[in-house]
Amino acid sequence: MGMTMAEKIIAAAAGVESTRAGDIETVTLDRLMSNDGTTHLTIDMYNNLKNPHIEDVSKLVWIIDHNIPADSPKTAASHKKMRNFAKEHGIKFYEGEGVCHQIMMENHVRPGELIFGADSHTCAYGALGAFGTGVGCTDYLYAMVTGTSWLLVPETIRFNLKGKLREGVYARDLILTIIGRISANGANYKAMEFVGEGMAGLSMADRISICNLCVEAGAKTALMEVDDVAMAYLKEHGREPKHIFKSDEDAVFSQVYDIDLSEINPIVAKPHFVDNIVDASECQDVKIDEAFLGSCNNGRIEDLRVGASVIKGKHVADGVRFLVVPASRAVYNQALKEGILDTFMEAGAMVMNPNCSVCWGACQGVIGEGETLISTGTRNFKGRAGHKDSFVYLASAATVTASAITGKITTADKVI
Repeated sequence: MGMTMAEKIIAAAAGVESTRAGDIETVTLDRLMSNDGTTHLTIDMYNNLKNPHIEDVSKLVWIIDHNIPADSPKTAASHKKMRNFAKEHGIKFYEGEGVCHQIMMENHVRPGELIFGADSHTCAYGALGAFGTGVGCTDYLYAMVTGTSWLLVPETIRFNLKGKLREGVYARDLILTIIGRISANGANYKAMEFVGEGMAGLSMADRISICNLCVEAGAKTALMEVDDVAMAYLKEHGREPKHIFKSDEDAVFSQVYDIDLSEINPIVAKPHFVDNIVDASECQDVKIDEAFLGSCNNGRIEDLRVGASVIKGKHVADGVRFLVVPASRAVYNQALKEGILDTFMEAGAMVMNPNCSVCWGACQGVIGEGETLISTGTRNFKGRAGHKDSFVYLASAATVTASAITGKITTADKVI
């Protein structure tokens, strides 16, 4: 019996010839990422250990991205603790460079690696054929100290993609459609694997967007086969694969879905659940107070290009705040070079420094009681972006930008 991609990566990390869904394996981690959301807690626990020790500091990557610049004395103290610890121990450290998952994809992730991240959207790394999964502080600390952890090998759901997305439809619409179809619990502790001829039409930005949101269906990880698109991205960023795996023909999958990309429509996820999806046209009368284009899901240069093409020569609606937040310094600089940031600024948008911003909901652009946000962020849970009695709708960069122009939820074809 063959193995899935997830099983092969875990087997390699465990040093065993084979493993199966349901097995428990002790694995050696390739990389450990943590951000300012919880790292201060990890440091406190580390300092309370009887024999504190970092097994392999070269595997650690720490990133300040959630509240940057610091928004309060409490946050400043947390950042200082993280900054000083990283300097003391020689940990690779980023501050002001962008959102953690974008930084990891640009600078660190390699196919075949097994990566723990102290953030739930670590599954984004599957876009490069790496097994990335989010963990809490305790699991992160153990892996940091020992270099190892244990994993229950997940079952895999396979998604066969065929066809091509129509003009005006984006990868964001695809993954929201899939989450709506299988539900927010549909992939609990499973790997979501994407294959098929439809993959050829998806850019790396598309692939990251898809894998990033798989945790919103409960997935343990997401994985895509490494092809020419992935290899070109690696070459551009000066890296080589650790392993290139793909599932065997006789591998066992818990479920298999066939997805025709040509049938996907522009989608909106309504409050307060990511799987509460409808065609964007069904929300066209919903007035908004704020729009957000950014996050680890849709803050890449490709997303900013889409938004700029929609808003060029137009203006943000009166009474609407439009936050544009590049996912990294590299994305910011590229957008600056292409005149994209000028386009947004001329249209009345607010261009912010690279960070998590309102997707995190604890710093920039929080919304007040009764206010409505349309967002390319990752979640729309009650209170996610500010007041507990506010409302968050999720959509693509095109729909978010079009909505900023009209002041109500609008698809891009209505304004171009």
